Amino acid sequence: MMTFLGDRYLMKVMVLNRICEIDAGAGNSSKTGKKVTSRPLHLTELPKPEPGPDEILIKISACGVCHTELDQIEGRIKPPMLPVIPGHQPVGIVEKIGSGVKGFKKGERAGATWIFSSCGNCSYCSKGLENLCKDFKATGSHADGGYAEYMVIGGDYALKIPESLGDLESIASFMCSGAVGYRSLMLTGMEDGMSLGLYGFGSAHHLVIQMAYHLYPDSKILVFARNPGERKLAMELGAYWAGDIDEKPPIKTSCAIDTTPVWRPVIHALENLESGGSLVLNLIRKEDRDKEYLQRLDYKKHMWMEKELKTTANVTRKDGRDFLELASRIKIRPKITSYRLEDANEALMDVKAGRNPGSKVLKISD
Repeated sequence: MMTFLGDRYLMKVMVLNRICEIDAGAGNSSKTGKKVTSRPLHLTELPKPEPGPDEILIKISACGVCHTELDQIEGRIKPPMLPVIPGHQPVGIVEKIGSGVKGFKKGERAGATWIFSSCGNCSYCSKGLENLCKDFKATGSHADGGYAEYMVIGGDYALKIPESLGDLESIASFMCSGAVGYRSLMLTGMEDGMSLGLYGFGSAHHLVIQMAYHLYPDSKILVFARNPGERKLAMELGAYWAGDIDEKPPIKTSCAIDTTPVWRPVIHALENLESGGSLVLNLIRKEDRDKEYLQRLDYKKHMWMEKELKTTANVTRKDGRDFLELASRIKIRPKITSYRLEDANEALMDVKAGRNPGSKVLKISD
């Protein structure tokens, strides 16, 4: 049954009201003074948003669940606004269009990525590097995101989703895991015949391995993951080798990408790099729980011989467009576990615990 406030439809949303720590021992106090809970998000109803002149209204079909949401909830990324509706991997159908929007029609498939907006005028934006813009705004952080039945976003920042990609639920994770995974792969400078190391094998890397094998068919991909289920999935997707984070691989890697939230894999990844190799850290924040591991960094062993260490920072609109074109062409197949919108907390707990390898997706509407 539809609920109204006056003449406005009330939509279901999952809202973050305060920073807290996610843990199975709900209700206890943490060392940081933050509340510890297994239910950081709260189900409520809010008025359905109206698009501005340059915005589109998307009826959300599904929204991917990302580790970045844990960083927001636990305060490693301080939310610019609270309360906020998280979620930066929404996909759905355009229901309404602002008067100034070009490029979208009502009824078309659309999605949003981590980039909600940028200034459009700075030196970075003028070079297509809006991900580095000082006025970068993030979906589900600076503005309400996709853990909801509806959301608005500027028409210039929404992505048009090709029909050839199939059902929306199955490709929701393409909006972040796919787009930023693609960016991180490009940043490695990988070429065909080189070897690639993937540290962690969650939502992003189970897509990266598929795109890498298509773009670089003569390459070997090695996967380092502490989760046996993730290592099993990696082998099923064609990994040359899969082992634990600190296992010695059979060959060194020409380049590597780390998506893990901790520091230990960085030291091992640098040690396993060939001379001149590049390690890309694909995440917004690292946790502090094993930061002391960095004291094991040995310049000669880990950094010398022109090894490079770089990070990804957000995504550009071009990353999203380029990845969707690639995914449509090579038929990337994500492995997903679906949850109801109301079960977003359970999905987040599974992300934190490393359960259900692949992507987690909230199914919001048909």
